[in-house]
Parts: sequence; structure tokens; C-alpha cells
Amino acid sequence: MIVVTGATGQLGHQVINHLLNRVPADQIIAVDREPSRVEEMVNLGVQVRFADYNEPQTLRTAFAGADKVLLISSPSGPDATRVAQHQGAILAAVACEIELLAYTSVTHAPTNTMGLAPVHRATERAIAASGVPAVILRNGWYAENHTAGIKNALTYGALAGSAGTGRMASASRADLAEAAAIVLTLDDQAGKTYDLTGDTTWTLSDLATEAAAQTGTPLAYTDLPAEEYRQVLEQAGLPGHIVDLVVDADVAISHGTLDYVTDDLSTLLGRPTTPMPATVALALKS
Repeated sequence: MIVVTGATGQLGHQVINHLLNRVPADQIIAVDREPSRVEEMVNLGVQVRFADYNEPQTLRTAFAGADKVLLISSPSGPDATRVAQHQGAILAAVACEIELLAYTSVTHAPTNTMGLAPVHRATERAIAASGVPAVILRNGWYAENHTAGIKNALTYGALAGSAGTGRMASASRADLAEAAAIVLTLDDQAGKTYDLTGDTTWTLSDLATEAAAQTGTPLAYTDLPAEEYRQVLEQAGLPGHIVDLVVDADVAISHGTLDYVTDDLSTLLGRPTTPMPATVALALKS
């Protein structure tokens, strides 16, 4: 039995879809705080259970009888709250004698300078201290975090950011979901750590050039100081925590935080990772 937390999230939902191609549906447990949102999975034979990161006892109930758990990091909130939520899930995994806990961390976690990295470092330490058999999936920066804004950028004729000429070896969410499903269905994964990046690096200028080439619409990258970029995002109506995440990430990218490549993801997938142009094409079709 394999549990996937955050089953209605963009990553969790895709992990389950990939698992359905690898194991019988009745061996999959979709866990979410709003189970009604995954009712279509019931029709496929997937078990659906309720759990809330803020209610540790619900996690123990959700994990009961499972062999493996994919702990997808909680989406937002103060660092201390998120670490506490993850700690509750770790303790639930220990109490349920889970054979393998897989955790979605962040790429290059020990030295990653992004503001989101401390939560993941603390969670990795908590997992190690708990003694639960675990595999760490250090997910690269989602390409979709930047390609999702391509249509709006084309409308205004400019792609704004604060990443400068910094390069990133991003990975598509679909690739990372497939990798997680593969790891969950392999043997002897406890103790392993995967650093999951794309095969190549690119800049936001490259992204603008690619979008222009695919659409025939001129598009240039406009690099802005962090505070000015923050104002642009706020005026666009993005929630505050998303603004913080995007601006912080761009600044980190400008400093080279994501400018490195591993072959962990392509090796797990057994194929090259999805290139940035393909992610752009998907964004333009959506």
C-alpha cells in the first residue's frame, strides 16, 4: 500500500496518475484534507482518506496499514509551522511502522540559498533523527513556476524578473511526479537521496526567446531590481506568499543557486528530462 499526501495538489495528483500505470489502483491511498476533491479517484479504485497536517492524529489514521508514504511538503505558511506539520507526519510514519517514507525536499538542500530551503533542511534532519527508513527526493525548481506566466508576458510584450543572467536546471512537474512514482515502486530505496534537476540550464532571456519563436510574437526579458519586481507581482494580484517565493527564487537564481545539473532525474526516468521548450509549448496550449 502506497500513501500519497497532498493528493489534490498539482504534484500529488500527477504522482497518483503515474502510480496507476505501475501498480493496481487498490494499492494506492490518496490522502488530502478535502477528500471530496479527489472523488474521481474512487471511481478508478484508489482509496481516499482524510488527513490534515495540522491534526497529527488524522495522519496516523491515514497512514494505517500502508507500507510506503510520499510526504509532499506542505504548501505554505511560516517556516516553524511547516516544520511542525512535517514533524507530525514523520512521527505518524514511525508510529505506523512505515517501511519507506519518501519526502519531497529541495534541490541541493544543504547549500541552497532560497528562502524555502531552511524548511526542507530542518525536515531532512527530523527524518534522519526519527530513524524511519526514508528516501529523499530533492526536487528541482519547477519549470512551470516561470512558464506559467508566458501568456501574460506575451500580452504585454515583456517578461519581467529579477534573475539577471542566472541559469537554472529546472525540471517539469510531470517529470518529478513520474520520478516519485518510480521510486515508490522500486525496492531498496531507504537511505538514498536523489537530486532531481533537468538535463540543461537556461535563463529567463532564453525563455523569452523561446516563447517568441513559438508564437511569432516579440518578447523580451526585462530584468528588474527585486523590490520593483515585487511591486509588479503585487499589482498583478498574486498572493503575498507567492510574491515572496518568486522574488526570492529569482534573486537566488541570479546568484547561481540553480546553475548545476545532475543525471539523477534522467536516470530514474530512463530518458532525457523534458526540455524547457516543451514546457513552454504546454503552457501556451493550456
